[in-house]
Amino acid sequence: MTQAICTQLDNSVSIKEFAPQNPPKPFVKWAGGKRQLLPEIKKYIPNCYSDYYEPFIGGGAVLFFLQPERFVINDVSSEIINVYRVIKNNVYGLINELKSYKNESEFYYKVRALDREEGFSSLSNIEKAARTIYLNKTCFNGLFRVNRQGQFNTPFGNYKKPNIVSEENLLAVHRFFQNSYGGIMNTDFEVALKNANAGSFIYLDPPYDPVSPSSSFTSYTLSGFDRQEQQRLKSVCDDLDRKGCKFLLSNSATNFIKELYRDYKIEIVQAKRNINSKVSKRGKIEEVLIRNYH
Repeated sequence: MTQAICTQLDNSVSIKEFAPQNPPKPFVKWAGGKRQLLPEIKKYIPNCYSDYYEPFIGGGAVLFFLQPERFVINDVSSEIINVYRVIKNNVYGLINELKSYKNESEFYYKVRALDREEGFSSLSNIEKAARTIYLNKTCFNGLFRVNRQGQFNTPFGNYKKPNIVSEENLLAVHRFFQNSYGGIMNTDFEVALKNANAGSFIYLDPPYDPVSPSSSFTSYTLSGFDRQEQQRLKSVCDDLDRKGCKFLLSNSATNFIKELYRDYKIEIVQAKRNINSKVSKRGKIEEVLIRNYH
């Protein structure tokens, strides 16, 4: 792996350009995942930063692209954060557990139903992490969704050969965590950003402002992310700006978002969305990348 020289900030880290044989990649398909938007995001990554924060980590495409040496990641979804922690601390146990899972409808619905049973809380963290990955890899269109009771409710995808055990990539993610200094949090985004200071770089990928009343997708957790939350996030961005942090934020290109962040630099980008229960609603849409630096 090569690493650019960086001298702008004391104790800073630079963007890493990949030359490894097996770089880590997202291990789940996540609504709003940023893998396909990375070429655009890359254009606006600061050359140097002291540490990296991502309070809406989701599938982690930007984290794994940057591979920062010091980071704090967070998500309100306890399911996905448990997976990150298990990969960091017990990846071999996770791999062995996943190898016992079958791509069969009856088995799928049995696993899906576990969160409806009294014994669900007694499952080990490895068993819960394996369940999350398995359901994500075998459910319809990779749509991680829970109902009002917090129960996973996406139907079986009926794929021929889903990659349930992506062993090589899970090990690559594990190595990244072991070779970095990072925190993995499961809390509110504002709490997760409490220790960001001048020199920190923050990438924010919140649930998007809906482009229409029927297009909102925040049901991967029980907590919605309405416009009041969007406004609270904007206030947090203002605080980050005052502290000398650099932030880059993704969102939908609605008039509300563009007006809310009118004092910052706004770039319109084209993104492709592949997760929707209706095929006709997948495709290219306009998004914004918002930043507070040149």
